[in-house]
Amino acid sequence: MTTDDKIIIADDAVIHPGDLHEDFIRSSGPGGQNVNKVATAVQLRFDAQNASGLSERVRERTIKMAGQRATKDGVIVIEAGRFRTQEQNRADARARLTALVAKAAEPPPPPRKKTRPSKGAVERRLKSKAGRSTVKKLRGRVGDD
Repeated sequence: MTTDDKIIIADDAVIHPGDLHEDFIRSSGPGGQNVNKVATAVQLRFDAQNASGLSERVRERTIKMAGQRATKDGVIVIEAGRFRTQEQNRADARARLTALVAKAAEPPPPPRKKTRPSKGAVERRLKSKAGRSTVKKLRGRVGDD
């Protein structure tokens, strides 16, 4: 993927390359001799608040779903350092961002239909409650006869 390609997720969700900013940082964890020399991890910043390719609904949901990865200014920060090469980490960060925006772009679920229990179900429930009540009343003290 070249840096000039825009990522099309849905009709109302397109990520333009100008909205992305990548910084390469050193990965954490074990790594041998190169760990303190090579910056292979990527820190991908996506300015969701000012992104022109997102509709208002998708923009709000993306920032909300990003949680702590989103700053107060609406910039989503994704750090990827799972792999040993910059290219793999760049692809991983972009894939994670794409998945986040795709999940936010999904249409909302249809509203719930209100349902009522059938008359027979209500009668069965009340009958079983009465049966349990009888059983519990019979557990009481035995009276003197």
